[in-house]
Amino acid sequence: MGTENYVLKTPTSKLVQVAAIAAEYRDQPEMLMDVLLRVQKVTSVISREVTGVISREMNIPLPKVYSFVTFYAMLSVKPQGKYIIRMCKSAPCHVRGAQEIVDAIEDFLGIKMGETTEDGRFTLEYCSCLGQCDLSPAIMINETVYGNLTPDSVKDIIKQYIREDVN
Repeated sequence: MGTENYVLKTPTSKLVQVAAIAAEYRDQPEMLMDVLLRVQKVTSVISREVTGVISREMNIPLPKVYSFVTFYAMLSVKPQGKYIIRMCKSAPCHVRGAQEIVDAIEDFLGIKMGETTEDGRFTLEYCSCLGQCDLSPAIMINETVYGNLTPDSVKDIIKQYIREDVN
């Protein structure tokens, strides 16, 4: 299991919660994504220990659990900010100015794609597609999608999160 960031210590109390969630779906590998999403709400980071517990409790090979965790953008093996900004990298977003939006976000927050701000509030990452091509370029901050973005409008949106003036 190959990334340095993947080696994190998960508190025992969290591992007990993970085990309880995963045990509900023993021998139901088709429920793995649902389990991982629920678990990430408990732990925020899906560590090596967490994947081991899920593997054991669901009776799924560890490599399968790990491959899910590392494949899907909404799952994380490293600590992320309170607000996760996902930039769509689909062709429509790219053609309609996604790079300008990325540049504006990176400049405004002082981080690069894949990084988290020093205060732990924002993480910036790409995702394959938000399914909002008619609103491109688009981003998603946590569960909220914003589209038809310009460099100025994306800064205004982020300012709302800085002020915590969002639901």
